[in-house]
Order: sequence, then structure tokens, then C-alpha cells
Amino acid sequence: MTLQSMEIDADGQWMADPARSPKIRRISASEQIHSALRERIVALELAPGRGLSRQEIAEYYGVSQTPVRDAMLKLEEEGLLTVYPQSKTEVSKIDIVHARETQFLRLSLELEVARKLCLAGPDSVAEARKILMLQEEAVGEEGLERFSRLDWHFHRALCEAAGVVNLWSLITSRSGHIDRLRNLNLPDPGKPANILHYHQLILSAIAAGDVAATEAAVRGHLGGTLSQVEDIIARYPQFV
Repeated sequence: MTLQSMEIDADGQWMADPARSPKIRRISASEQIHSALRERIVALELAPGRGLSRQEIAEYYGVSQTPVRDAMLKLEEEGLLTVYPQSKTEVSKIDIVHARETQFLRLSLELEVARKLCLAGPDSVAEARKILMLQEEAVGEEGLERFSRLDWHFHRALCEAAGVVNLWSLITSRSGHIDRLRNLNLPDPGKPANILHYHQLILSAIAAGDVAATEAAVRGHLGGTLSQVEDIIARYPQFV
């Protein structure tokens, strides 16, 4: 199967049969390649410093080099690739300043989301509550890929409930550096349980209509990774 014949479902998973779900949509080859490469970079499967060949990627996906070039240009704009003209292209190192800036934007957004949902009432977070239940089940699974994906959907569900899902998409499109830090931090003992704890606090505070408690939970939750950044750098100096 060629890349052009493949599509992506609402959860960002590759699907070979478009008839399986009414939610899938057709996107260009360059968008698919961008999404696939970005996912591998953020997951650190393609580690900082890893060289990428446009020709090899084109051959792997069975496309011309044009959509690969477009995908790589977009990744360069996001700061996830470093291009050395007439030389090489590498996965960029993690930019701590960029990570802090993105975190500032995300915190600003989610604090306002929390305030709005507190006023909207507990029914507004029904979808987020369902996702939290799935995330609790995923903790016991081998590996953390599903847990991490559900974490993304939990926060997206809150933004969608508040009517600002497009802002969530905008911020997450800039989140490659902070997301890589989180993925370095996620396997730490107790980290998944800590994430669940804060998700439960956020939903409980929203259900109670307690704006101050919700905002405190959001601040505590989103500040976790950056509070450990020096330790992360010490353990993974080759990535920054």
C-alpha cells in the first residue's frame, strides 16, 4: 500500500480501510509525512542529532521528494529539524527556552479553560471523565504510548468543552520541544500516577465549581515537567 492511499483517523492512527470509520479524512502526502515524522520525533524514536535523508524518506513512503521536502520544511519551522544547506538535516536538540514559552501559552489557555468549565458545570467535562477512565486502565499496560495519547485527548477534551479547541491545536502544533521533555520525564517512577492524580483533582474541582482549586490543580499539573528540567538535562545531556 502506498502512502497516498492511506488515511488518518481522529486519534492520529494509521488506517488502511477508509470504510471502517466515518471520521477519517483525506489529507495530502506531505501532511501525512509531516505527521508521521513529527510523531516519531516527539516520541524520541528519532532522537535529537539523528540525521534524516530526504531521498531515504521518499523511498520509504513510496513518494517523490517533493512532499518530503514540504514536510521537512514545516518541521524546520516548528524547530524540530535543523537544516544545514547543501550539507545535512538533523533532528534538532530540545530547546528549553522554546519549551518554557510554549508552556506559558498552554498554562494561560488552560487556566481560562478551567475557569470557564467551572462556570459551565460538571456535565461539561463528561467526555474528559470518560478519557480519564481509559487512562487509568492504560497505566497497567506495558509501555506508555496509549497513556500518553490519552493524556493529549484529555486536555483536548477540556478545550473542546470550553469551545477553544482551535487554540489547543495551535498551541500543540508548537509543543514539540516541551512534549519531548515530557516523554523523557514520563517513565520516571510515579509520574503516570501523578498525572492521574492531577487529572482527578481538576475534574473534581470543576464539578464542585471551585475556580481557585481548579486553577491550583492546573498549575500544579502543568508545572511538573519544567520543575524537573535540570534533572532531565543532567540525565540526557545529549538531547539538549
